[in-house]
Amino acid sequence: MMVHIPNVLNADQVARCRAVMEKAGWVDGRGTAGHQSVQVKNNLQLREGSPEARELGDMVLAALSRSNLFMSAVLPKQVYPPMFNRYDAGMTFGSHVDNAIRSVAGARLRTDVSSTLFISEPDEYDGGELVVEDTYGAHAVKLPAGDMIVYPATSLHHVTPITRGSRIASFFWTQSMIRDESKRSLLFDMDLAIIKLTRDHPQHPSVVELTAVYHNLLRQWAEV
Repeated sequence: MMVHIPNVLNADQVARCRAVMEKAGWVDGRGTAGHQSVQVKNNLQLREGSPEARELGDMVLAALSRSNLFMSAVLPKQVYPPMFNRYDAGMTFGSHVDNAIRSVAGARLRTDVSSTLFISEPDEYDGGELVVEDTYGAHAVKLPAGDMIVYPATSLHHVTPITRGSRIASFFWTQSMIRDESKRSLLFDMDLAIIKLTRDHPQHPSVVELTAVYHNLLRQWAEV
C-alpha cells in the first residue's frame, strides 16, 4: 500500500529545512547503509545526531503527529528519527530493500513502513524519482516539496540517477502497531470509509457500527 500524504511540511517549514541544510555538513550516505545496499548507494546525508539533523527531525516528527492521514495509514507505534539525504548530479541509489531492524536509543525498531518526504521541488532536478516495486509493477514517485510518500518497507525500491540539480529529502521508517501489511491496508480502507460515511450521513447508525468493527479489529491485531 502506497499512500501520498500532501502538505506534511508547509512552505515556511520547507524553507527552514533548506536554510539549515545550506550551512550543514554533508557526509557519505553509505555510512548508514546495510551490507547489500552499500554496494548500490551513492548519495550524501546529514550526519545522524548532528544539531541540524536533530532540529529538522523534530520538525518532521511534530508535523507527522498533526497528520491524520499519516496516523490512519501507518498506525505508528514508533518512528525512527528522520534522516536527510541529498542526491547531486550523477548520484543514485540502486535497487534494494531497507534493513528490517534499526537501533534507536538502545532499543530495536522493526521497519514496517518506509517514508520519503520531499524537500526539493520537482522542477529543481531531473531524474531522482523514487521507484517502488510491487506485484502491480514499478511506481515512480516525484512529489512537491512538503509532500510525502509512505510504502511497505518490504518493497524493492530505488532512486533513479540525477542528471540535473539536486534532490533533497527526509527519509525514515516506522514500526506500526499492525505488523501485517494486508491488515494495515484493510484498517486504512475501513477508516477512510468511516470518514466518508460520517461526512455524508453523520446520523446514520452504521457510523457507530462500522467504527466499532474498526476498533475491535485494531484491538485484536495491534501490538502495543
